[in-house]
Amino acid sequence: MAGRITHSEAQLRPDPKYNDKVLSKFINCIMTDGRKTSAQRCVYDALEAIDGRLAKDETESDQKPKDGLDLFRRAIENVKPYVEVRSKRIGGANYQVPIQVSSKRQQSLAFRWIITACRSETGRPMKFKLAEELWAASRGEGKAMTTRDQTHRMAEANKAFAHFAK
Repeated sequence: MAGRITHSEAQLRPDPKYNDKVLSKFINCIMTDGRKTSAQRCVYDALEAIDGRLAKDETESDQKPKDGLDLFRRAIENVKPYVEVRSKRIGGANYQVPIQVSSKRQQSLAFRWIITACRSETGRPMKFKLAEELWAASRGEGKAMTTRDQTHRMAEANKAFAHFAK
């Protein structure tokens, strides 16, 4: 049945280790070929690597994340875009129209950009690449943050066409 709405949000179970629904959704996005245990192992190993790195970090500040899950949440918040450009055909011409992004789409774009940044690197296991990208994103750096900044720059450059947004 086409156009059928599922209650995927209601059916989503929190992950077994941290009891967090956002992390569970991220694990589902990491998963390939239905191999959920491999995806869970990858994400949990990355978070443990982050925990170890946080333990070694001596800088004491109020902004320092408590654990890997806190750093994960901060990374997702940093990568979320607020505006994006959509192509609209008006009067025979295509315009890149900046529009605000819904909260669900913000989260899915952040997930996608982080995962794409990790998968674009080669040569190391995914858990290390994921830990590195999350660490960088929590500090406002990395490939996923670059993608977000480019999206924001493009929206800023095309804000003259914002009146075409409906």
